[in-house]
Amino acid sequence: MKVTVVIPARYASTRFPGKPLALIAGKPMVQHVYERASQATLVDDVFVATEEGRIEEAVRSFGGRVVMTSSHHHSGTDRMAEVAQNVSSDIFINVQGDEPLISPALIDQVASVLINSDRAWMSTAQIAFKNKEDFLNPNVVKVVSDQEGYALYFSRSPIPFQRKIWKEVPQWLNFYEAHSLDMIQKSGVHKHLGIYGFKRQTLLDFSHWSPTALEKEEELEQLRALEHGVRIKVVTTQHESWAVDTPDDLKKINELFSSKTS
Repeated sequence: MKVTVVIPARYASTRFPGKPLALIAGKPMVQHVYERASQATLVDDVFVATEEGRIEEAVRSFGGRVVMTSSHHHSGTDRMAEVAQNVSSDIFINVQGDEPLISPALIDQVASVLINSDRAWMSTAQIAFKNKEDFLNPNVVKVVSDQEGYALYFSRSPIPFQRKIWKEVPQWLNFYEAHSLDMIQKSGVHKHLGIYGFKRQTLLDFSHWSPTALEKEEELEQLRALEHGVRIKVVTTQHESWAVDTPDDLKKINELFSSKTS
């Protein structure tokens, strides 16, 4: 099966305008993402999808492939679906354009389950929580899966609800403080990583569905798929990925790159 990575790269980020072109170790961020995606062994093609001419120019300057897309898309998935309408491929992987340290092995994991399964229509990834702070942070998405590894639910809230703890510590804030990292890990919840694989038709269908009730409540696009009965296979990985959301994040990533090359 043919696998295509699409890297949505929007210029007009609210918190960090021009983020895909921000320099990391002398290269624009989008180039780091592109080069890492190209190293994945199961990937046949890599495209950057953007609405911005400056990003198009930057991608072409390092020999990358780029598709100009509409400026009216509300999400990277919509931008990706526009690419899928004109690119022949069986599987499309959405790799976030702000993750310059994305692991090629992680991309292969997400692609592999779709290549090898007729039952999985989408795929994504999870990693074990390494600290309690992430579990309690609403900006860190949690996922719980069934016994076959298919997603049951994604949430910004700590899940599952620990009823035994609640009986002992009914005060809501103290209830969360009563969690331990060991308890969190044993509960089966994982930290969700924002990489998605789609079978072609699922991606095209997804882009035509209106945002659903749970999606709007949690502000999590993947819930739209679950609400439409899409089976999302969740792979467990050891490959952590870090997003650059702010200029402070960029500074930290640059420091990390400097430490690796020094």
